[in-house]
Amino acid sequence: MTENQCSSLKKKLDLWYNKTSAASFIKQDPLQFPHRYAGREDREITAFLAATIAWGRRDLILRSAERMFSLMGKSPYDYVMSSGCRKIGTKAIHRTFFEADLRYFRKGFRFCYTKYRSLEALFAAPLAGTKNDAADKKKAPDLWDSMALFRNEMAKANGGLYTKHIANPASSACKRINLALRWLVRPGPLDLGLWKSISPSFLFIPLDLHVGRVARSLGLLKRKSNDKKAVIELTERLKSLCPDDPAKYDLALFGMGVGA
Repeated sequence: MTENQCSSLKKKLDLWYNKTSAASFIKQDPLQFPHRYAGREDREITAFLAATIAWGRRDLILRSAERMFSLMGKSPYDYVMSSGCRKIGTKAIHRTFFEADLRYFRKGFRFCYTKYRSLEALFAAPLAGTKNDAADKKKAPDLWDSMALFRNEMAKANGGLYTKHIANPASSACKRINLALRWLVRPGPLDLGLWKSISPSFLFIPLDLHVGRVARSLGLLKRKSNDKKAVIELTERLKSLCPDDPAKYDLALFGMGVGA
């Protein structure tokens, strides 16, 4: 891709980013749910759960999320941490995500908050063993390691059982986790900008069928499979356009895919 082509592509992506990053976009996006809460822990939990069921038709995602968070009462964090929380059954919440899966997340979150005090601390934990020298200070967190730790800790809280709703970062694109991380790390007005220990420059693109299709049509992605390697390839291409915040273009690619 020539310099002129890169410049033209960046202008196009920036145009779509500005269009889809307006605050009004929240009304039609599952990101609206963590925005409803003021508490840090409530926002963390809501971000991960809303992202977990963010697949399929958007109107159905929003309807399912409304039902899920109504089960959790006024504070998702209080719901997670209270041993006397409301009992839930086995009904479907969203497609293949059932009330039993919500119980899994409740147990996992309670374990993670008890051990790490925040989900941000959990995702930052893989950096704790690095040496305190100039080279390590410049080293970006490997968020794939952080995702693996999150998945393992959630399983540990559930008797070693892994759930299909938390993808394996060894090979998967981990679209849902990357989406939650985008919401929590990137600054507003749309995203939350809640986590300060992870720079937006470390994020990866939440890759799904629509984003992958648009990225390939623009020449940003050559790999045919929507897997981890494709996420890394696409993110690196977008870093060449915006090194400090490549995940901003997730909004642009999504907007172009749905004609927002």
